Amino acid sequence: MNLTVLGPPGAGKGTQAQRIKKSYGLVQLSTGDMLRDAAASKTKIGRQVGQLIDAGELVSDSIMIEMISERISHDDCAKGFILDGFPRTNCQAVALDMMLEEKGMKLDYVIEISIDDEIIVERIIGRLNCVKCGAGYHDKFHPPAVEEVCDDCGGTEFVRRADDNEKVVRTRLQAYHAQTAPILPYYRERNRLRQVDGMASIDEVEKQIAAILDGSRTA
Repeated sequence: MNLTVLGPPGAGKGTQAQRIKKSYGLVQLSTGDMLRDAAASKTKIGRQVGQLIDAGELVSDSIMIEMISERISHDDCAKGFILDGFPRTNCQAVALDMMLEEKGMKLDYVIEISIDDEIIVERIIGRLNCVKCGAGYHDKFHPPAVEEVCDDCGGTEFVRRADDNEKVVRTRLQAYHAQTAPILPYYRERNRLRQVDGMASIDEVEKQIAAILDGSRTA
């Protein structure tokens, strides 16, 4: 079973991909990790990626597809994979389908975590971490039990990511709606798109996704 999880930044894609990976024995493929691994390697494509990254340039769709093609050929992907961070544009979606078809494979499901923009802004700008142990908290949804004291280590210093501010979050949301959201009709037309309610709790979203994936195994 092969799938990708889509949704705006802060929708919980990474969290749900980790849970799918654990429950179904699939391999989670992060394009960011693959790029870093490729750049550190001495392969032909790795040298190309390294040069592009060093020059501050974007890696082409063709190179991304080539990297994914090579990675899903590994034995650990025999049960299937979850794409994390790909595709992000219509061109990438089409190129991915063509590559998979050549291998006699396909994306079985495209899971979209649907969530309101204002909830995403609230989720992201409220995040903070303990400086001492890295434990994660949220001003509203998961504050420390004792104000300004880490539940795990007792630390009293907290930090927020520099990009966890409203201006940056809204810019990222605009980019998602302009570039990635338009690929949803492409997958809907091919009966692969399945939507889940990202406004629900993490556990409930996991249950919604499980109902989709378990249905495919019993169909």
